[in-house]
Amino acid sequence: MTPTLTHHDSRRVDRRGGSPTTRARDWAEIQERMFVPLYDSVYRDVGVGPGTRLLGLGCGSGLALLRAASLGAEVTGTDSDADLLGMARQRLLPAPEQGGRRWPAHLAPELLPEAGAAPFTLITAFGGAPDPEVLRRASAWAAPGSSVVVAGAGDPGAFAATITAHLAGRGDETGPLADPSPAAPFGATVTEDGRRELEERWLLAVVKAAGLRGPRIGVANCPFGYPGLDGALRGLLASGAFDAAINTAGADQVVKELVEAIRPCVREDGTVWLPNPLPYVVAKV
Repeated sequence: MTPTLTHHDSRRVDRRGGSPTTRARDWAEIQERMFVPLYDSVYRDVGVGPGTRLLGLGCGSGLALLRAASLGAEVTGTDSDADLLGMARQRLLPAPEQGGRRWPAHLAPELLPEAGAAPFTLITAFGGAPDPEVLRRASAWAAPGSSVVVAGAGDPGAFAATITAHLAGRGDETGPLADPSPAAPFGATVTEDGRRELEERWLLAVVKAAGLRGPRIGVANCPFGYPGLDGALRGLLASGAFDAAINTAGADQVVKELVEAIRPCVREDGTVWLPNPLPYVVAKV
């Protein structure tokens, strides 16, 4: 049997408190654009342009692929979420009656290598570092010396890690950004530099386990900004970062905790601003 490849990123968990379609639309319309500085920083870093053949693992609703295609890249994206993948098709491969430009793109829930296809020259995983075996298999379809980029999903203020630990009644085993103290206040788990260092170590461990060479670290400034508290709640919950907490305590309790965590970040005009320096790792096949 020919192996298939699917990267299940942090948005793949079924989200309670809303239909999958609604959550996918919240991701596409609110949350995904928060990562544009990451996409643009990475593409400048590795030199995306004409001649780039990009494979996006966990491509979501396709905004990262669209920005690469606009630079001249030929893009392929995989995602196991049918709603998100449908939105990616609307962006990149609109039907004739919809109008709009059709980009050189291929989208599928999972990827099968095609006989005689040219190798990829860049692989990205922007929705959180994938399983090392997924990354290893994807790298086998890339040309020697190609870049592979993995990035975290972002957790400004450590809200997701702290709330998950708090509702689970413990302060550990909640991921690389968790606070060892279950009594820590919201947003005060570790210093900003400390959290970033932990995430960098996690990303490095993934690429090394996948057998990739010469990893180096970059950081993109990706602040999460929202017009109001409602938009912040919808966007953050659509990210999937709070699913473990929701599974433990239910959506209503998580929303209550998240409102209290966000409240200090609400400005006088009602907007919400969450600084979010986001590390990524570039390695070579």
